[in-house]
Amino acid sequence: TTGLSAETGDRIIEIGCVEIVNRRLTGRKIHLYLNPERRNSVDAYKVHGLSDEFLADKPLFAHIVDELLGFVRDAEIIIHNAAFDVGFLDAELRRIGRPTFLEHGVRVTDSLSMARDSYPGKSNSLDALCKRFEVNNTARELHGALLDAGLLAEVYLRMTRGQDSLVIDAGD
Repeated sequence: TTGLSAETGDRIIEIGCVEIVNRRLTGRKIHLYLNPERRNSVDAYKVHGLSDEFLADKPLFAHIVDELLGFVRDAEIIIHNAAFDVGFLDAELRRIGRPTFLEHGVRVTDSLSMARDSYPGKSNSLDALCKRFEVNNTARELHGALLDAGLLAEVYLRMTRGQDSLVIDAGD
């Protein structure tokens, strides 16, 4: 994102998703850079390293939204710090007159909340979870959406080891 607040106009600049089916990575993925139509904050640039010049010729969110929603339709989406990402997605969808992210037939699971419940008082950042679950994150020098999605997939599979499904049915 260009900064930390969708409410004050910060925008999405990169989207990365990997697909897991039957607890296995399928190799199917989506990775998109976006023109946010505004400048990055200096602090955001330090986190992701994506310059305003690099993003200038990328598509607008409105031009990729159908591709993104098609990729995630009817899926359980695992997001680390879901409130942050869903807040940005909802702001982008609102700008183009579309329903909220959750109204597009997705279910969201917040891996950060899961980790906090399982490891209270410990660091539960993606890097900390990679270390805890022995997921190699040495390629992660900066935040990158697709790289982080792949790391999170590995962490989530290890964090939920022993489950037959990614979906937990509270009625069982």
